[in-house]
Amino acid sequence: MTGIPLFITFVVAIVLMIVAISKWKIHPFLSIMGVSLLLAIVVGIPLQQIPNTIGKGFSSIFASIGLVIILGSLIGLILEKSGAAVRLADAVLRLVGPRHPQLAIMIIGWVVSIPVFCDSGFIIVNPIRKNLARRTKVSSVSLTLALAAGLFASHVFIPPTPGPIAAAGMVGLENNLLLVIGMGVVVSVFALAAAYAYCSFIGKRVKSVEDIESDDSQLEYEKVLASFGELPSTCMSLMPILVPVILMGFGSVAALLSLPEWAGNLFVFLGKPVIALTAGFLCSLPLLSRCGKVSGLYDITQETLKTAGPIIFITAAGSVLGQVIVEAGFIQYIQQNATVLSSVGVFFPFLIAAVLKSAQGSSTVAITTTAGLMGMFSSETSLMYALGMTTPFSAALVVMAIGAGAMTVSHANDSYFWVVTNFGGISPRDGYRTQTMITLCMGLASIAAIFVISLFV
Repeated sequence: MTGIPLFITFVVAIVLMIVAISKWKIHPFLSIMGVSLLLAIVVGIPLQQIPNTIGKGFSSIFASIGLVIILGSLIGLILEKSGAAVRLADAVLRLVGPRHPQLAIMIIGWVVSIPVFCDSGFIIVNPIRKNLARRTKVSSVSLTLALAAGLFASHVFIPPTPGPIAAAGMVGLENNLLLVIGMGVVVSVFALAAAYAYCSFIGKRVKSVEDIESDDSQLEYEKVLASFGELPSTCMSLMPILVPVILMGFGSVAALLSLPEWAGNLFVFLGKPVIALTAGFLCSLPLLSRCGKVSGLYDITQETLKTAGPIIFITAAGSVLGQVIVEAGFIQYIQQNATVLSSVGVFFPFLIAAVLKSAQGSSTVAITTTAGLMGMFSSETSLMYALGMTTPFSAALVVMAIGAGAMTVSHANDSYFWVVTNFGGISPRDGYRTQTMITLCMGLASIAAIFVISLFV
């Protein structure tokens, strides 16, 4: 199957998946896997190839973020059990003020995700968000979305996050990264403003499991605080989060510096998410030792596996859907018809990235694929040249437009969707009203700002 029928089939598959999850109450794992199998058959993938396609998509998650989810969850649970998350929540409130907890957690997420993938960042910072919700009595949903938005904005806009830095190189801006970083900071402000407005709005209308439990609980924050006894220091509490962030940051920057081979290899190794989070886990052990709970590490690990398991398997199912889309030739179809769409100017890379994001789930894949399609701004044979984007500044706008598209939208085939909804205690049905809608608002606000800026180029 090719052409318009392929595109229509994809849209029908996405609608069917959403209806199965939200309306028919079929478990997301079964819904996504079932739709993936049906889609593979309908689009004409050879029957003997379908099992390999499913296996490839499913196993890729275990090879990429499976261990990251487990290690990040383990660190987060230790922060909770030791009282470190309470200490960090209080530190954030003192810094920003108790009247603006959404802004506080959004800024934390925005900073953390510059060197760290948003999936990992959410898992690491989530304990702070939970304790902010408990401490301030603010809607857990609004804080979840504020954190998710902060992480997502820098994830798609600001190098040295892998997606934006790869896009900058692909369009010919490898020597103008400071321009891309500056532009990313400016554009992300508009995205975060839209996100802040929406999370404040929807937080009053949607309740998470945490909100419901909070309503039913008679245990006030002061009693929770007293149950930990003397809390660890802010510095000690911050180390399990700060160390992975620093190591991942060094790993991202090492590739840009002219370091001796041994030093470059060492920083890249330490910057791998699995290694960096392992270091964070080791830094969290003194917290358990301090509060006399080292003997409870076995139970904490067991609880972590029970929490992380469903997330990993649902995420893997989403990866299967993405792999089916790739095998069906959907991406090649977009590439072959790119010239027809090139008349829409700066909206072109936005639309392509948005379609790819919605189709296969990964923002990084959408960014790198679209950037490769656009080509170098200095090449007369590239789409960049056809769009009139022939200066470094206009090329940076294209990178931003690609990033805006790559956040539009996060839904069931995106691992980040399941990380945010599961760790935030939000049902899959409400996930579309919250995470999917806030990423839509962010994407539209970003491309609107980029278009206005482009008028003055």
